[in-house]
Amino acid sequence: MKNSDFVRVGRRSFLKHAAMAAGGYALCVSIPNKVRAREAAFSPNAKRLQAAQQSPSTFSMDAEPLMEKLAIECDVCVVGGGLSGVCAAIAAARCGAKTVLAQNRSRLGGNSSSEIRIHPLGISPEREGFREGGILEELKLENAVRNPQRSWEMWDLLLYEKCVAEPNLTLMLDTSAYLADTENGRVKSAYLRCDLTQKIFKVDAKYFVDATGDAVLARLSGCSVMFGRESSKKFGEPLADMYEEGGLLCSSILFNAVKHDRPMPFKAPDWAVKVTDEDMRWRNPTHDGFAYGYWFISYGGLFDTVKDNEAIRHENLSIVLGVWDYIKNSGKYPESANYAMSFVGMMPGKRDSYRIVGEHLLTQTDLEGGWAKRRDQIAVCGWKMEDQPSAGFFEKKKKPAVHAGKISVYNVPLASYVARDVDNLFMAGRHISCSHLAMTSVRIINTCATGGEAVGTCAAKCVRENADPKKLCADEKMIGELQQELLKNGNVIVGIKCENPDDLAAKARVSASDELPEAPAKNLKSGFAYDLRGKTDNRWQADISKKPSVRFEWDSPAEISQVFVNLDAGNRLITMSIAKFASSIPGMWEPQKELLRDFDLAAELPDGTRKTLAQVRGNYQKLVKIAFPKERVKAVELKCIATNGSPKASVFQVQAFA
Repeated sequence: MKNSDFVRVGRRSFLKHAAMAAGGYALCVSIPNKVRAREAAFSPNAKRLQAAQQSPSTFSMDAEPLMEKLAIECDVCVVGGGLSGVCAAIAAARCGAKTVLAQNRSRLGGNSSSEIRIHPLGISPEREGFREGGILEELKLENAVRNPQRSWEMWDLLLYEKCVAEPNLTLMLDTSAYLADTENGRVKSAYLRCDLTQKIFKVDAKYFVDATGDAVLARLSGCSVMFGRESSKKFGEPLADMYEEGGLLCSSILFNAVKHDRPMPFKAPDWAVKVTDEDMRWRNPTHDGFAYGYWFISYGGLFDTVKDNEAIRHENLSIVLGVWDYIKNSGKYPESANYAMSFVGMMPGKRDSYRIVGEHLLTQTDLEGGWAKRRDQIAVCGWKMEDQPSAGFFEKKKKPAVHAGKISVYNVPLASYVARDVDNLFMAGRHISCSHLAMTSVRIINTCATGGEAVGTCAAKCVRENADPKKLCADEKMIGELQQELLKNGNVIVGIKCENPDDLAAKARVSASDELPEAPAKNLKSGFAYDLRGKTDNRWQADISKKPSVRFEWDSPAEISQVFVNLDAGNRLITMSIAKFASSIPGMWEPQKELLRDFDLAAELPDGTRKTLAQVRGNYQKLVKIAFPKERVKAVELKCIATNGSPKASVFQVQAFA
C-alpha cells in the first residue's frame, strides 16, 4: 500500500471523519489442525469446534475497495485501550503531546471493562498502608463516588469520558492495528482499520506505545518476543519450575449472578462440562459468594492464547456453565437456590500471551531485591509472583494458583518498558520485557496502569526533548526528571523522594495553627506522599473541628501560579468487583472519609494584604491541582474546613510552582 493511497487529515478533519465511529474489527483465527494430545484428551468441545471450522483463505491488501484511506500525524500513538493504554494516552496528552489512542473494542478498559469484568487489583493497601497513585487513583476515586451501584458499564463510560475530555487526545474506538512500517530502526507508521466505518488510517508518530497486551504492534514491527513458561535454568529463577515448561497462564470467562426473592432454576446446555467433586477439590465457590465468579475457571494455557482464542472461549463457557450447574443442582449449595446468572462474559480475559524483548528483562532476581539497585525505577508493583497451572480447570493434582517468593512492593524499571529492537517503541501491560515468572507479578492490572502512565509521561518527555528512549534509560539526569514528574502527578515510586527543583514550597518555612503530636506540620516536607501501615511519618494531621490551617512562608516573595495538594485518601482497597469482599468494606463506595472535602487556599501578598486564591468544595480526589493567575506572594495558607467524615484533617504534601 502506497503513501499516495492515503488522504492526509489533521485532528479537526479526522474528528469529522471518525469521532462518531462505531463497530469493531475482529481478528479471524483458525483452530490448528492438530491439538496437543494432552489437551485434546480433556477438551471434546474444542475438538468439535475445530472440526466445524475451515481454514480461511488469504487475501491481498489490494482487496479493500470499500475502505477509505486516511493519514494522520501525531506525537504519540498508543495502540490498545485497556487501563495500560488509557493511562499512557491520558498521561502523554496531559504532558502536552498530541496523542492518538486506538482501541479494538467499543469499550475502554480491556480486562477491567464490562465485557470481561476483571477487577483491578495490585498493592494490598490494608497490608502496606498505601495504594498506587496517579491517574489510576484518580479514576478509582471518581468511580467510587459516581458509580456506587458498581456498574461495569458506568466504569467503561468513565474511562471514555476521561479520554474524550483531553484536548490533546484523539480516541479511535473499534480500531485495530494490522500493519506497521519501520525505517532506520524506528516504527514509522502504524496502520489501523475500523471496518464498520470502512476506514483505514495510516498513523505517523514520533513515538509508539504497544499496550495491546498481545504485543501486536511490536510483532508487526519485527520486534523479538517471548512466549511460554521458561525453565529455572533459562534466567536463573529457582521458582520457575512450579509448572510445566512452555505453558502459559490460562484465560478466564467471568459471570455475575443476582439473588432473587424466590428459587431460580438453571439447566445447563448439553455441551457444558459435567463438573465433579474431584474437579472442585481445590476450588471453593462459597469463598467470595455466588455473585461474581470465578478466577479459578480457566482454560487455554496449553494453547496459543491469541490464535486459539475461539476454542478457548468455547471451552471456558462450557466450564462456567458446568460449574454453575454444579453449584445450583448438585445439592451441595442450597444457599444458591435464589441466585440466577445476570451476565456471562463472551470474551476470555487473557492473563498471558506474548512478551516483548526490551532493554532489560525483569526476572525473579529483580523482584526479590535486584530492582532496588536500578536507577531507572518508574512504576510500583505490589503483587507477588502467582503462577498457575497451564491445564487450568482440568489440572487435577495441583492447586489453581501458587503465590511464591518473599516480595512485597517493588519498582519496575523503565528499561523493561522500552523495546530492544526498535528505537521509538514503548510497551505497557502484561507483555513488557520480563520472564514468565516475573510476568505473573507485573501482569496485575494496577501495575499495568501505573506502568502505562509512566510510559506515557516518558513518551511525552521524549517528544519535548527529542530524546532516545534507550539512552534515557541510562541517563541519570533525565531519569531523575522523569521520576520527579511522575511524583509531582501523584504517582508512588517506593523509596524515591520528591525532590522537584521547581517546587517552591520545599524552600519555604512551614507552620500550622494546630497539629497532632504524631503528625506535625514538618512532615509535609518529608518528600513522600504515602505512609507505611500504622505510620504517620509523612503527613500533617490536625483536629478538623478547629478549622486548622498550614502556612508556607518564604524569606523573599515568590511568584506562583499553581499549587498541588496531595491529600490523605485512606488505605482501603478500591476496586470494581461486586464480590462479597468488595461490597463489605465500609467506605469503599463513597468519597473517602479521610479526604479534605472543603478547603481554601489563600495568599499573603508582599504588602501584607490577604487574597483568596481558590475555594475548593466537594472534593473527593487525592491530588488536587489548583491553577490561578500568577501572583507574587509572601506566603500561602491552606485552610481546612471539612473532611468527608474523618475527625482529622490529613495532608501529605503541598507543592507550589511558578
